[in-house]
Amino acid sequence: MSAVAEQFDPVAHNRAAWDREVANDNEWTRPVGPEVVARARAGDWSVVLIGYQRTPRDWFPAGLDRAAVLCLASGGGQQGPVLAAAGADVTVFDNSPAQLARDEEVAAREGLTLRTVLGDMRDLSAFPGTSFDVVFNPVSNVFCPELAPVWRESFRVLRPGGVLMTGFMNPDIYIFDVVALDEREEFVVRHKIPFTTLDLPEDERTRAYGDGPVEYSHTLTEQIGGQLSAGFVLTHLVEAPHHADATARYMPGYIATRAIKPAGAGDGP
Repeated sequence: MSAVAEQFDPVAHNRAAWDREVANDNEWTRPVGPEVVARARAGDWSVVLIGYQRTPRDWFPAGLDRAAVLCLASGGGQQGPVLAAAGADVTVFDNSPAQLARDEEVAAREGLTLRTVLGDMRDLSAFPGTSFDVVFNPVSNVFCPELAPVWRESFRVLRPGGVLMTGFMNPDIYIFDVVALDEREEFVVRHKIPFTTLDLPEDERTRAYGDGPVEYSHTLTEQIGGQLSAGFVLTHLVEAPHHADATARYMPGYIATRAIKPAGAGDGP
């Protein structure tokens, strides 16, 4: 498997996989309806970082009007259009053309202005430094093989005082045998963290994950420690059960953090 991993292109694989998820109507690819946009225009809006849990409004700047928001790895026609309808200047960045097409679809339908950019979340070179007031990153770095570049790039593109909001998987979810968990709701401890689905034999990976995207568990050191190493200051942390997993009865499956780029900071620590 190590030879396979060395030749494997996670960006290309997961791009195609997420395009298939759109075709298969994955719930995170379903664009918001006109009523959601209408409420957002009237000031009644919410977006999610983790599961179905609303992100606290006080995590955002007091006024979103004209705030420059980067929805990072956040295609699907959900968060981006809502924030644009609420008054933000939104850019949606994602690895999947089909996911970005969802945002473009809502924007055209509702007369919203937003920008879509295709790319790998580790490389935000499409944007100059200090371009954004907010980076909004719902659960997606589980599909990214390394996080340090994500945090460095997020820090670079944020203005001093800017906010990074990110949601991610609790790595402990990945210690369990997924087939036993999903098919029999048996909690069989099998994997060491960090874990990637590439560690599984191909037939087992196909049985457990189908032709879906490759996942990477990451550690809390990579997730939270990585943000701190990049120069961020953590202000908030919340947890929530995984909305579609048997582990929800016993443990939080999701973690969300809010961090700020200190005032006076440059492009990096």
